[in-house]
Amino acid sequence: MKVFIPIFFSFFILGLGLIPDISSPKKVKPNEKISEVLYKLGDETPNHFLRYPSQKEINLGRQLFHEGFASKESGRKAKRLSKHFVCTSCHNVEKEFLDLSQNDAQKRLDYAAQNQLPFLQGSPMYGAINRTSFYNGDYYKKYGDLVNVARNNLREAIQLCAIECAQGRELKDWEIEALLSYLWTLGYEIHDLNLQGEDLQLINIALVDKNKSAQAIALIKSKYMDHSPATFTAPPSSFKEGYNLQGNPENGKPIYELGCLHCHEGGRYSFLDLDKSKFSFKFLHNQVDSYSHSSIYQVGRYGTPPRPGKKAYMPQYTQEKMTDQQMEDLRAYIAQEAAR
Repeated sequence: MKVFIPIFFSFFILGLGLIPDISSPKKVKPNEKISEVLYKLGDETPNHFLRYPSQKEINLGRQLFHEGFASKESGRKAKRLSKHFVCTSCHNVEKEFLDLSQNDAQKRLDYAAQNQLPFLQGSPMYGAINRTSFYNGDYYKKYGDLVNVARNNLREAIQLCAIECAQGRELKDWEIEALLSYLWTLGYEIHDLNLQGEDLQLINIALVDKNKSAQAIALIKSKYMDHSPATFTAPPSSFKEGYNLQGNPENGKPIYELGCLHCHEGGRYSFLDLDKSKFSFKFLHNQVDSYSHSSIYQVGRYGTPPRPGKKAYMPQYTQEKMTDQQMEDLRAYIAQEAAR
């Protein structure tokens, strides 16, 4: 018995180590991609799924996205994707909301002002790979049947953006894959979702208890929007009267500085060169009710069309990207600065 008892307890203690302890499973990390967590939970993967893109592909995609071209292996510069725009002309690579489950234009502006982000017409590419549909809402009014193949296919959406939005050339397969690889580095991370302690506990348990997987997947997806809604709206019936809303010049200032000047300062993407001089403000103020491409109402809601010989154009702001109230705030700021 003196020998048997220690041996018995030794096997008993070792046996305990073979029993999985689901009370303290391996924890998800704050910087872990939610696409990876969803994959581990057994969620269905999208058709653009790339779990481990190569660093070479990522680097090529980053160069294509930010510079508009990628260097060939020979060292020669490849043909530009567009003569007029790069992806960052219309898209940020940072998140635009503190709470990714919302789509509030004013909170988007507040976040842009706080973090000094451009206030753009396009949706951010941060989290694009976490979306399941693209060119949503009223974009069919602009691109017609072209959105049908792009709506549920990110690769086709990239191609549509390159040809129509950027007024560029058709992308080659390797360019699309490189851009997609780069976008996968911009996927949402666990810390972006503002999860509470009990939320994280559920996810951690679900990683070892598959009976909890569906609940954890639903929880994660409830924390962000899987699409960017788009509603095209008309300018006011009277440009002189506007939307009959009281404008706030303090709110209009970041719209001008982070929105208008992003494209127009120094004529970056436009022939109309704007700055913060009184001359620029007086010009815009005098053009408000002109029903021309120099009116903030006209270009803000309708944009400008690409034309032969002048393919660089201005995309319109959807209601989700700039509200009627924000349009009046912009007008109020321009009027205030023009009167100084």
